[in-house]
Amino acid sequence: MVYSEYNKTILPSGLTIVSEKIPSVRSVSVGAWIKSGTRSETRENNGAAHFLEHIMFKGTEKRSAREIARSLESLGGYLNAFTSKEQTCYYAEILDDHLPKAADVISDMLCHSLFSARELEKEREVIIDEIDSVEDAPDDLVQDIFIEKLYPDNSLGFPILGSKETVTQISREQLLDFYSRHYTASNTVVAAAGNLDHGRLVELWESRLELPEGMPEETTPAPRETGTGEIVMNRPINQAHICLGMEALPYNHHRKYELLLLNTLLGGGMGSRLFQNIRERYGVAYSIYSFLDFFRDNGLMGIYLGTDKNKTEKALKLLKREIERLKEKPISNREMSQVKSQVKGSLVLGLESTARRMNRLAKMEIYLQGFQDIDQIIEDMDKVTKEGVFDLVNKLFVDDRMLQVMFVPDSK
Repeated sequence: MVYSEYNKTILPSGLTIVSEKIPSVRSVSVGAWIKSGTRSETRENNGAAHFLEHIMFKGTEKRSAREIARSLESLGGYLNAFTSKEQTCYYAEILDDHLPKAADVISDMLCHSLFSARELEKEREVIIDEIDSVEDAPDDLVQDIFIEKLYPDNSLGFPILGSKETVTQISREQLLDFYSRHYTASNTVVAAAGNLDHGRLVELWESRLELPEGMPEETTPAPRETGTGEIVMNRPINQAHICLGMEALPYNHHRKYELLLLNTLLGGGMGSRLFQNIRERYGVAYSIYSFLDFFRDNGLMGIYLGTDKNKTEKALKLLKREIERLKEKPISNREMSQVKSQVKGSLVLGLESTARRMNRLAKMEIYLQGFQDIDQIIEDMDKVTKEGVFDLVNKLFVDDRMLQVMFVPDSK
């Protein structure tokens, strides 16, 4: 096991800084996590969080867009960002000696971006192209539509990129308003993992990341209800694409590890039941897997399946048969042991990556306001029983809780 040391500091401004020191490496992954994403949007400004993420790279008072792009790359490092349903993260992977430069560049972006009208219009077109690329990828799009229909009256269902309509209409003033309300110290977590000193890390970010104190992010309401039933959509495609799933568990739920094991058992890799029985045994799907998403007060579990249009009925029948098999009796002790080993092995191997450790640190702080040692997680996972997984299967996979979205080829 890789030795590490966890530390946490909350500054008077409200900025939270968490770190995991790993002396055995020569790198650091560091990210500034804004605790706002698509879920903080309205229907009118949907796409604002992602639009802001793009704009932050387009020039500051002392760096051009090109200088930002080259700032860490020229040192052998990596600078990027992403937007999710509940967070926006700006992160870097660098050699430990270059941590001050990473802190300076990311802080400069977040505190001193110009919001140039010219760059904004250029980036608007880039994002519309990005939306078009998703439209051309039905395996991704069917999952976006699934989430939209699962949360029909809640911003959790909004597409992260926004729509062409909203992105076209979002103004510079709307982006600045979103920025001023959400890019505050109390709504930000800095997380870092690698060869670092926590005291020095705090000094670097405290002196550079001068976000206003502001107010904590307002809690958006939990979904009142989730979508169910079957939705079939005709599209100009050659394959059928199916996404089936339901509301599941939030990030901090006490049955989370049961759900992680269930997901691995059902569709988490080439050894899973879905892969072995639907792809390998019957050959009716090239791509089939299950997936999870955890939110603050909600979560979802889904299954994706892509198949030839002439095999759709058979693929669906086999998929539902596998679900029924899980509901009929608990899995064997042997299969339970194998699944636990797979999940624990994946968790431990993930600790080899400072980037994954940084992500893990940030999410634990955002959702749990604390830290869970990997040994404690493995101990909790070992306590999961096959009876517990069986009970969870029968609570989740209930017909009137499930939603199925299917893309089928146009009949023309």
